[in-house]
Amino acid sequence: MENTSQPSSKKIMITYGVILAAVSILLSVFSYVMGNVYQPHWSIQLFGFLVLIAVIVYGIIEFKKQNQGYLKLSEGIKIGLGIAAISAVIGVLYFVIFATVIEPNYFENYMEFQRQTAIETNPSMTTEQIEAGLNMSKPFMNVGFFAGIQLIMGLFFGFIVSLIASLAMKKTNPYQE
Repeated sequence: MENTSQPSSKKIMITYGVILAAVSILLSVFSYVMGNVYQPHWSIQLFGFLVLIAVIVYGIIEFKKQNQGYLKLSEGIKIGLGIAAISAVIGVLYFVIFATVIEPNYFENYMEFQRQTAIETNPSMTTEQIEAGLNMSKPFMNVGFFAGIQLIMGLFFGFIVSLIASLAMKKTNPYQE
């Protein structure tokens, strides 16, 4: 039986979590600079999702490589979720700074964007109907709610990607249980 030490999953999660957060923040800054902060272009959203997949997969691959080619399903999910969690927490911190310092009127502007979108896409809606819809969403227009959704979505997609990648890459060491 071989005597090997376990690779540092913590180091991998932190490294790849920071990389994922940095790319996500750069995409957000790009959307802001381009004036699309309230509705990023679909290509930016797609690119962000592809980056999420790639970074989590590469993090799991790196762990497997450091673990002599072995990967348990639970280890892969742990690595992927760790990467997603670190990225999501950093992303939430960025969003809090963005919505309170960089763009302090973020939620008012977002509501106005929603109003204009409703007018343009639903010309048959009355002003009262649009306002009623916007008033229903007002309780959710705050940093805490948006941050919570961002965290939940990051973990959800991180779990799905981790599960699929780990199932595809899993290889157990016959000398370990």
